[in-house]
Amino acid sequence: MKVILLNDVENLGLAGDVITVKPGHARNRLIPQGLALRASTKNVAVASERKKVADTKLERENSALQNLAKKLSKVEITIEVNVGEEEKMFGSITNIDIHKELAAKGFDLDKNQITIKDPIKALGIYHATVEVAKNIKSDIKLYVIKG
Repeated sequence: MKVILLNDVENLGLAGDVITVKPGHARNRLIPQGLALRASTKNVAVASERKKVADTKLERENSALQNLAKKLSKVEITIEVNVGEEEKMFGSITNIDIHKELAAKGFDLDKNQITIKDPIKALGIYHATVEVAKNIKSDIKLYVIKG
């Protein structure tokens, strides 16, 4: 039986795909759960239109995320820290501190999107990676100075 997938189904295909499955599987699982429709000419046309709309939306979102990544790559953050003898820092700088600085600059990100290799425990220049989306990353320059 030919069906059109309405959602991504593991081991079968992506939303909008026209696939052939056993009639029992279609009648008992896919159609009742709203995962698929019978592949009639009307439903194929509706599914292809939905897929076009979804692709356009995804393309717009990717474009917006690419622009955000470009803006982030130009950002430089300066963090002032208290230091003791021999310029040793009290504590360390983590992704939470970087998240606070980015939020102050107007970037609405989740702290888990920011990664640094190790907590920063010394003065200097560092880089942090921001994962804007699954395949879109940006690099931020950090200046850790004496406060």
